[in-house]
Amino acid sequence: MTAVNPYLDGNFAPVREEITADTLLVIGKLPLELSGIFVRTGSNPQWPPIGQYHWFDGDGMLHGVRISNGKATYRNRYVQTAGWKIERAAGKAIWTGLLEPPQMDNPYGLYKNTANTALVWHAGQLLALWEAGAPYAIQVPGLETIGEYTYNAKLTSAFTAHPKVDPVTGELLFFGYSPFTPPYLQYSVVSAQGELLRTVPIDLPIGVMMHDFAISENYTIFMDLPLTFCSERVQRGEPMLMFEKNRPSRFGILPRHGDNSNIRWFESPACFVPHTLNAYEEGDKVVLSGCRMKDSGLLEPIQSDEESDRPLYQWRFNLVSGTVQEQMLDDVPIEFPRVNEQLLGRKTRYGYTTRVANNPVLLFDALIKYDFLINKSETLEFGQERYGGDIVFVPRPGATVEDDGWILTLVHDENSATSELLVVNAQDVTSEPVARVLIPQRVPYGFHAAWISEEQLSSSV
Repeated sequence: MTAVNPYLDGNFAPVREEITADTLLVIGKLPLELSGIFVRTGSNPQWPPIGQYHWFDGDGMLHGVRISNGKATYRNRYVQTAGWKIERAAGKAIWTGLLEPPQMDNPYGLYKNTANTALVWHAGQLLALWEAGAPYAIQVPGLETIGEYTYNAKLTSAFTAHPKVDPVTGELLFFGYSPFTPPYLQYSVVSAQGELLRTVPIDLPIGVMMHDFAISENYTIFMDLPLTFCSERVQRGEPMLMFEKNRPSRFGILPRHGDNSNIRWFESPACFVPHTLNAYEEGDKVVLSGCRMKDSGLLEPIQSDEESDRPLYQWRFNLVSGTVQEQMLDDVPIEFPRVNEQLLGRKTRYGYTTRVANNPVLLFDALIKYDFLINKSETLEFGQERYGGDIVFVPRPGATVEDDGWILTLVHDENSATSELLVVNAQDVTSEPVARVLIPQRVPYGFHAAWISEEQLSSSV
């Protein structure tokens, strides 16, 4: 008997029907000031996979909950990438995934841009992201795919799944990494109006997987971590991507508008940082926090206990002495760290994360709010056999304090096989959610989410 891949089973299994549902049932009351659309993306293969399937392989699918005047609607749509269209026409999968050898003879190319990983709103446009290719532009609130977005053909690198938008300048900062050919890292700045202004190469000794990065008010922080690509390994029948625990982690701090000549590198013990929470400047120091793993289980089909070690961690880089101090902020395994993004790159009092469940597959069983001023945390558990995902903080319009707003996340109940959007008062996370929006179709577990406000929707291009 063949074992079922857990990432194709239960609530990881894809939903193939695209629906539009009006007037969703709401338990509790949606705040009238909460107006916009919550969109979450994820991996949703439209055809049975070829060979071994990894959770990251599936086609992108967007799930949108539109909230307005205390009411909610839902729709889900595939991101219709070039690869999705080719496989749609063929009626079957054409590309293999991360766990299979590269298809050197695939007439359509080695890999498929699935646009399944994350979302960013910038300059009036929602982009669906996949870090090894170009973004895809998405219409809102309908979630139809417009097409590849290449900044008027100025995009010359891949585009990270985690670009950063500076809330003060409006700039979007992104990078692209190359596995096998220099420059292994390219860094780009986009103006508040959406013009790609510059792309500069950054020297790395070898190609590495660089999933996330961070910005502070004046600096951009890159992470050259020992999750390396190596073509020689492939020729020996070893993995293309491997964690090299004997290599140090390197953190590069670059003035925002600088280039390779002004980057400074700091070394620390080997680790992998899947996601950063934030970075900020404090005197002569740049302070970075994020989710730290001892190594990386990214290409293991099932996560082992050892790899679930994901505490919230902090690094302090002294720009005068060149030294690094690091410390664990909390020993609870966490993921999907977020701050109030109106303060991204500045020191924040609060951070929000999900808690990793004690489970052989990657599930999240609670929401945590951190108060860094008094070093305390509060936890909202989703309930027995209830699991959530990426969270967004939505500031209340006109708010004057950092945590005045709501935390939104999709939660799935394994017992009833139903999905819902939780709306939590960010100032009182441990009380009952303000509202639970019931979704009329199962929403598979997925990746990252975004909130597009009513004001942003009205400015969409």
